[in-house]
Amino acid sequence: MSSHHLNPRALLNTAARNLIDRIQRAGREPMHAMTPEQARNFYDIGGPMLDLAPLAVDRVQDFVMPARDGYPLPSRLYAPESAGDFKLPVLLYLHGGGFTVGSLTTHDVLCRQLSRHGHCAVVSLGYRLAPEHRFPCAVNDSWDALNWLQQNGATWGLDTDRLAVGGDSAGGTLAAVCALMARDAGLKLRLQLLFYPGCGDRQTTPSHQRFADGFLLDKDTVSWFFANYIDEQHRSDWRFAPLNSPDHGGLCPTWIGLAECDPLVDEGLMYADALRMAGVPVDLEIYRGVVHGFITMGRAIPDALKAHADAGRALQHAFES
Repeated sequence: MSSHHLNPRALLNTAARNLIDRIQRAGREPMHAMTPEQARNFYDIGGPMLDLAPLAVDRVQDFVMPARDGYPLPSRLYAPESAGDFKLPVLLYLHGGGFTVGSLTTHDVLCRQLSRHGHCAVVSLGYRLAPEHRFPCAVNDSWDALNWLQQNGATWGLDTDRLAVGGDSAGGTLAAVCALMARDAGLKLRLQLLFYPGCGDRQTTPSHQRFADGFLLDKDTVSWFFANYIDEQHRSDWRFAPLNSPDHGGLCPTWIGLAECDPLVDEGLMYADALRMAGVPVDLEIYRGVVHGFITMGRAIPDALKAHADAGRALQHAFES
């Protein structure tokens, strides 16, 4: 057994270790000790403090997309100016936050970065959160938004033949599920862009043990998120755990970015393997020494900038091919 396994903290890079030390010294209450509303407020205010300053984007517009039950889903369009009649390719982005927290606010900087680096429009979705709205509400909201964009995007100057779906963490789960549903519905996607997605139905992989405590996303918070979102009898459903899909063949090309010191890293690797075994083109990046959530922590963890640029290149390549 390597010393890495004996002391997983040795894997952390300097920026990630410094951030963890600062947070531990601050002695903040863990999310799982808060009410969902308190946790959302904490993340909305505290999250952006670790992120980069927002990039200027030519067009930022708030609007709503209707869910199947008529609920108006808050959404935000980010887009560069397009020349003449040129329609922009578009990424539907689904934020992370354990299906319980996260918002258009917490992922504003990331969506600006993806629009800039990907030379594309990004639509960020405020899907409904748990525990008020439990599984499969977030799945349905995400799928309804993807279909609405495909059917109505042209009126917004978007090229609905060049459509991608992406997300981080729980949003990565939702994006992976949408890609499976799109394949089954014959809706052609250019790319699924997944940052450290949740893919499995149980937290039993070695990385869940190795990074259970002291790496920002701790096991008690993961358990709290899932207790808010899903009943035990539904956990094997592939719409919660895309690894459980009976068939991964025929999926759109996939870009996966993982954090090395993340409880979710093993299931991300397993998902990449499952897709490759099914003949799906997969581009996999593992960002060394960083923790879950780092892509929205660019002020504290500079590796976020590389991940934004890598993801943007993947989007550009997918939209140009």
